Amino acid sequence: MKILQKVLDDCKKRNPNEPEFHQAVTEVLESLEPVAEKHPEWVEAGIFDRIVEPERQIMFRVAWIDDNNKVQVNRGYRVQFNSAIGPYKGGLRFHPSVNLGIIKFLGFEQILKNSLTGLPIGGAKGGSDFDPKGKSDAEVMRFCQSFMTELYRHIGEDTDVPAGDIGVGGREIGYLYGQYKRIRNNFTGVLTGKGIPWGGSLARKEATGYGLCYFMDAAMKDAGSSFDGKTVIVSGSGNVAIYAAEKATELGGKVVAMSDSNGYVYDKNGIDLDLVKQLKEVERKRIKEYVNVHKDAEYKEGCKGIWTIPCDIALPCATQNEIDEGSAKILVANGCKAVGEGANMPSTPEAIAVYQENGLLFGPAKAANAGGVATSALEMCQNSMRYAWTFEEVDAKLKQIMVDIYHNASKAAEAYGHKGDLVMGANIAGFEKVAQSMYDQGIAY
Repeated sequence: MKILQKVLDDCKKRNPNEPEFHQAVTEVLESLEPVAEKHPEWVEAGIFDRIVEPERQIMFRVAWIDDNNKVQVNRGYRVQFNSAIGPYKGGLRFHPSVNLGIIKFLGFEQILKNSLTGLPIGGAKGGSDFDPKGKSDAEVMRFCQSFMTELYRHIGEDTDVPAGDIGVGGREIGYLYGQYKRIRNNFTGVLTGKGIPWGGSLARKEATGYGLCYFMDAAMKDAGSSFDGKTVIVSGSGNVAIYAAEKATELGGKVVAMSDSNGYVYDKNGIDLDLVKQLKEVERKRIKEYVNVHKDAEYKEGCKGIWTIPCDIALPCATQNEIDEGSAKILVANGCKAVGEGANMPSTPEAIAVYQENGLLFGPAKAANAGGVATSALEMCQNSMRYAWTFEEVDAKLKQIMVDIYHNASKAAEAYGHKGDLVMGANIAGFEKVAQSMYDQGIAY
């Protein structure tokens, strides 16, 4: 980098000890160097300096009482990163790994991801180091109520509309929304991922996984390929993974492995998705229970080993940096031809370099997994209209959005002389819309 190196250096200096945030900013700024050359007026206006600095960072104490009547204390976050094209939008993550740097990395990625959807939503992210695993419903409810008792003053349907993420599903959104409504005496679309009877959107649960496959299907068709007859590996076993596996199967693929944070299962006959849904969505059990029903399937401890299974298509849908350089090289050696990111930043920079050096079709997260936030924005539309679309209507809109994201990213890459580089294309296509909006709205923005 020449023009943007100082922006990156200043960002790292201002935000020490935040490696995930540094990684995300580095990848984006490297892609945007040719944009800086083309738009010196954006450089002069400090657009690049401003886009890596959140508009607002909120950090707060969350005290709650567990079932043993003992006070517990966690830390809550909401990073409102950029509202140039619309109200802040982004999920809440409840997981022990959550810290300010991770929330900033996620919020920064969300700016460009939301822009790519073509919908008027800005970028934000939030969450807590609270772990809902092993907690009773009553404990989760008390935590969520305490969390929202602070967060409510910073959000609103035209200000900031959070959604779910890791550790925040329908149960948590329900408790959060109930507390918001109680405090504000206001029934509004301030959270997305709500239950269907009280304002949720059909197809929201399926959206990120389905959207990932719609994106990859469009990209593969452009390259003369498809899911049909291909062997697929999907890491994770949450909403994104389950519904990516479901749609990949519908499109003709054969999913042979899935995982959770403890290990992975390999079923040469094809993963029994009904069983995975029962274990994960109903019983909240570990993936290892799969082999108690399918005796010919194999379970292995350690989730990293899933990438040693030969496949045509890999869909990492678990967490950040789950595929490193070594795992990427194994995928290539075993004949993998395409990688689509369902999780946020699941491939390290070194892994991405391996994909690109070996000609793999690579769908980067900010483009490929934008289906979730796109459908959240569609939920906001339905809430504003006091109306609900059918599953088929939402699914059709989602598919069109994801196909458009692919084509826009592909065109942007080609326009800047990097045909086929969807990492660069997605970054540029998402950034240009936000940058122009920031420029139009003045320096004070």
